[in-house]
This record gives sequence, C-alpha cells and structure tokens, in this order.
Amino acid sequence: MTDCNDAPHSGPPDYDEDEAGVIEIPYQSLSQQALAGIVEEFASRDGTDYGEFEFSLADKVTQVEAQLKSGHLTLLFDPISQSCQIVNSRDWKSNP
Repeated sequence: MTDCNDAPHSGPPDYDEDEAGVIEIPYQSLSQQALAGIVEEFASRDGTDYGEFEFSLADKVTQVEAQLKSGHLTLLFDPISQSCQIVNSRDWKSNP
C-alpha cells in the first residue's frame, strides 16, 4: 500500500463496517503527483504480469489509470495505516 496523505478530506467518507473505516476516495481529488505515485507503486507490484504478454511499467500505469477513470478500479484510503490501495470496484462494492 502507498502513502496517500495528499488526499483532501472533503465530504462524508464512504465507510464499510467490514473494512474498519476504510474510505473510498475519488482519484480526481488527488494531486497528479500523489496519484502517479500510488498508480506506479500498484502497477510495479510482483504478480501484476499475467497471460502470455509482458507489459512495460509505463503500459501498466496507463492501463491502471484507464481502469480508474472507467470505474473498474477504486482507490481506497485506510486512515489507521495512513495508506492507499487500489481494488477491483466490483469486489469493493459487493462487499456487504
């Protein structure tokens, strides 16, 4: 997970009891620099290459950014650990 202290705290957070206060934050609310750092850290993790093609880090970053913009991925902030993570939106929203 990546530090996400540049995230502004405007409006009511979306709390989920199972996630113990994890907040969904709009990626657009972050500075370009903060978002780029989070996306690059996520895209560079081990295990992000699947299938028969290997992609460059720049390609992975572009793909993650596109998935955030399309709503397929969601950016979360954990106030306890002061860190961010990127998750599949369908999984996050289906968590009762």
